[in-house]
Amino acid sequence: MKNILVPTDFSDQAEKALKVAAQLARKFNGEIFLLHMLELPLQLIDPLGSGSRNIPEAIFFMKLAHQRFSKIMKEPYLKGIKVHETVEFHRAFDGIMEISKEKKCDLIVMGSHGASGFQEMFIGSNTEKVVRHSEIPVLVIKNEIPDFKIKNFVFATDANHHHKHILEKAMKFAKMIDAKLHLLFVNTPNDFMTSEEANQRINEFAGDSNSKNFEIHIYNDISVEKGILSFAQKLDTGLLGIGTHGRKGIAHFFNGSISEDLVNHANRPVVTFKI
Repeated sequence: MKNILVPTDFSDQAEKALKVAAQLARKFNGEIFLLHMLELPLQLIDPLGSGSRNIPEAIFFMKLAHQRFSKIMKEPYLKGIKVHETVEFHRAFDGIMEISKEKKCDLIVMGSHGASGFQEMFIGSNTEKVVRHSEIPVLVIKNEIPDFKIKNFVFATDANHHHKHILEKAMKFAKMIDAKLHLLFVNTPNDFMTSEEANQRINEFAGDSNSKNFEIHIYNDISVEKGILSFAQKLDTGLLGIGTHGRKGIAHFFNGSISEDLVNHANRPVVTFKI
């Protein structure tokens, strides 16, 4: 986690994400790219094409963003961390994707509203698009986390053998943050398996990795979403992990059997990995 991208709209939610990013940057001696997107009308982005009368307005927005950056840079939690101020004239999603590649970032940390307002910001929004298309892990933060030290990291999987590479990503992430990895398979009535079948499937999925530092869990519930949330609460996990399909997005991972309700209702950080 040497290069961490944090998109910001200067909201409280974005600052919660920045605080977590600062903790990670300090731990790994990394740098933060704090990105603010100015989604201005075309005539402001290209003032020469529509007359110079629009230049002062574009400059005003730039100065306002710089003032907000300057205020954030003075926060104690950023002391000693190299933070790059970045303002781009793009649609938010396009800019985030472009900067993450340009700066060779290895993690995106984004803020979000709590469970009640998460759907408005996540589903169909820039955050959802980033989670769907990002080639690098995306960490979504909903609440204030003064000390981002994760003891238990639950990674939920459908144990599809085509997704084995995602387990390696989850294992790598768990190792970096010094967390105990828990590999979770939820057994539901609609796709019911006997204990023997479920054990065989998850152990075949884990393969040689099974000897490494993680525990395997099979949890029975009426739906995958409820199973993940119930297990996470039971274990009091500090972090949930899931895989996402680039084309279909988070609502259709696990072959479409799980909805975005998991992320909407998870009152804890969630990290996503591209399948």
